[in-house]
Amino acid sequence: MKNLTEKVAVVTGSSKGIGAAIALRLAQEGAKVIVNYSGNQAAADETVSRITSIGGQAIAIKADVSSKEEVIRLFDESIEHFGKVDIWVNNAGVMFNAPIKDLSEEQLEKQLDINFKGVFYSLQQAATKLSDNGSIINLSSTVTRTIFPTYAVYAATKAAVEQMSRIFAKEIGSRGINVNCVLPGPTGTDLFLNGKSEEQIKRLASTNGFGRLGTPEDIAEVVAFLASDQAKWISGQSIGANGGMA
Repeated sequence: MKNLTEKVAVVTGSSKGIGAAIALRLAQEGAKVIVNYSGNQAAADETVSRITSIGGQAIAIKADVSSKEEVIRLFDESIEHFGKVDIWVNNAGVMFNAPIKDLSEEQLEKQLDINFKGVFYSLQQAATKLSDNGSIINLSSTVTRTIFPTYAVYAATKAAVEQMSRIFAKEIGSRGINVNCVLPGPTGTDLFLNGKSEEQIKRLASTNGFGRLGTPEDIAEVVAFLASDQAKWISGQSIGANGGMA
């Protein structure tokens, strides 16, 4: 039996990588999916095509989550198309690695705008527009549990999301909505692999108990469970999906 039949899910930044895997996994569980993207329409359409090829229902909606107006529109268009939104997955994010002294103001602002403000705007809208008994899953990162040089601002934005999620879980819990964070470890996506040498990748893969990188599908499985009714008593939690790394 599919766990998410008749549910409607929005996955931000789901044209590729972990987001695309989450969108597909939710569709496999029966959810109707909104594939959100900010720039790569071809990749978003490919994710939609993968979902429809297995008999699922999906549409792609372009929206920049760093804009409050765009988040409002994403919520409203999703509801207009499918009638409601039950599941909201904040996956969209950017990462710029540099020592604090070298990080540019533009890199600082972009991470704050997408990683933090994008989640904040979606929670504001979810407070009144997400269906009762819905689920919110925010993607954080295992770097909030580590001390990796060059990750300071990225880790700070994700730590802020975790704390905000814990508080929002109590603010919205009376409507039966649970709110959780998933913290991927090193995962084999373009975002993670870009700019890293084979030696760096092997070193990072060795930091968990399984000696390998995670896959987008590993993360998607955790998100799909947290989106299901079976996970309703889990809320306000930050759950590591990292193979025992931290």
